[in-house]
Formats: sequence, structure tokens, C-alpha cells
Amino acid sequence: MASGQKLIFVAGQLARDEHGQLVGKGDMAAQIRQTCKNIGIALAAAGASFANVVETITFVTNMQEYRRHSAVRGEFFSAEPPTSTSIGIAELADPDAMIEIRATAVM
Repeated sequence: MASGQKLIFVAGQLARDEHGQLVGKGDMAAQIRQTCKNIGIALAAAGASFANVVETITFVTNMQEYRRHSAVRGEFFSAEPPTSTSIGIAELADPDAMIEIRATAVM
């Protein structure tokens, strides 16, 4: 990391709206979209954007569904998305949540 740059760590985000309610129960595409929106809000609060993201880690309860809808991420990340790791897990803290994403950005 070059001098003067700062790291931004966005903790794992779920598909929750501004009222804390889960968005898209049973709908992977809707949950990916809301989770990415939440990441965007956190990045903006730090003065960053998706263009600054260098890595994402995604926890998924249904890898087949995630693969079917992973293109939704392209609505938020540029043509050259950051490095990413996807991990299949049995369950998240909210049993209706299908995905959780954490991100690291550099400014």
C-alpha cells in the first residue's frame, strides 16, 4: 500500500433494508442486490465507491443459486471486478439470509 492510502473494511453485510428487515426472503438475486446496496452505503460513508474495492469475501448458503445469480454483482462492480472468494456455508446468523458479503477497499 502506498503512503497516504487508507484501507476501508466493510464488515459482513446482509440483505437488510434501512429498517433492519431482511429483503428478498428466498430470492437470491434480491438478496445479492440489497447486500451490494448496503456495501455501497458503507463505502460512500467513508468517501469511497465500488471502484475502490479490491477484495470481497462472500458467504453463501446455496452455491447453485448464487452461481445462477452472481451476475447481479455486475450491477455494482466494474468490468474488472475485485478479487473475490465465495464460501458455501450451512447457515448465516439470520436463518432466512442466503448471502453475506464483506469488502475491503483502498483509497
